[in-house]
Amino acid sequence: MNGATAYLVAAAGLLIAAAGVLVAVVALRTARKRAARPAGTPVRDPFRSVDDDADALRGDPRTLKPGDLVEIRHTSYGVRGTLRFREGAWGWAEHLLDDAHGSKVWLSVEEDPDLELVLWTALPDIDVTPGPAELEVAGRRYRRDESGRATFTSAGSTGLDPTGTVRYHDYVAADGSPLSFEAYGDSERWEVGTGERLHRAEVLIYPQATGADDPTTGRIG
Repeated sequence: MNGATAYLVAAAGLLIAAAGVLVAVVALRTARKRAARPAGTPVRDPFRSVDDDADALRGDPRTLKPGDLVEIRHTSYGVRGTLRFREGAWGWAEHLLDDAHGSKVWLSVEEDPDLELVLWTALPDIDVTPGPAELEVAGRRYRRDESGRATFTSAGSTGLDPTGTVRYHDYVAADGSPLSFEAYGDSERWEVGTGERLHRAEVLIYPQATGADDPTTGRIG
């Protein structure tokens, strides 16, 4: 073996030894990190931080309550009332909003599992009974999505009792636009609404002080 060959062999040996030390250090650091995490600590959803950042900047829609202010597509609304629904282990909320001109809309907030925000407009003159697999409303065709029965609690001015039940049928158009039918208590009258899905960036929340909930209920004229 000449001098050059011996030098290359020695250099290769040093590189292999250095790589072995690096692997050992990485393994040790990983083991320490695992040991530092308490047993049973849930692994954080890597995508959840995106929602957390949006909530920190724009307010958390999940915590909306009567008395809060909401800006949707540059229009400001006050939260008049809130309905919180429960069907088994599943829950969602609907908030009655009105603007400075008295126009009323509903904002639904649901995690399925991603956060879904839908702005609903009532269709009081529509006389359609839900149930068929497909139906047409205001010139648009919808297909049946889901239906069920839930309980609710009411806060603020919603026009409903503090607690009760609701039957619902949800439909969806080819472009994803939702249509909803709701009948509260023993009523045979279906309340119909069409929805617009909102991007998270279109909703800005100004929460008011805790305790701003209006405990009264009553029909909104």
